[in-house]
Amino acid sequence: MVQAYILIQTEVGKASTVAELIGKIPGVVQAEDVTGPYDVIVRAQADTVDDLGRMVVAKVQQVDGITRTLTCPVVHL
Repeated sequence: MVQAYILIQTEVGKASTVAELIGKIPGVVQAEDVTGPYDVIVRAQADTVDDLGRMVVAKVQQVDGITRTLTCPVVHL
């Protein structure tokens, strides 16, 4: 299982809606709107890195109101 945080910037006033819509995507564990340089932080999981990439590109980035994403895979050192 691969886990990642996805940091998301949205259009002004869209953070809450974006977090709500992303929270419904299979594989998304949690989606929260936050303050700071990013507007939404998502915790997601998938079986493989490729599956995670497909989820981000095909599902998360397609949500209306997103301007930029940064995917940060979790590593165990």
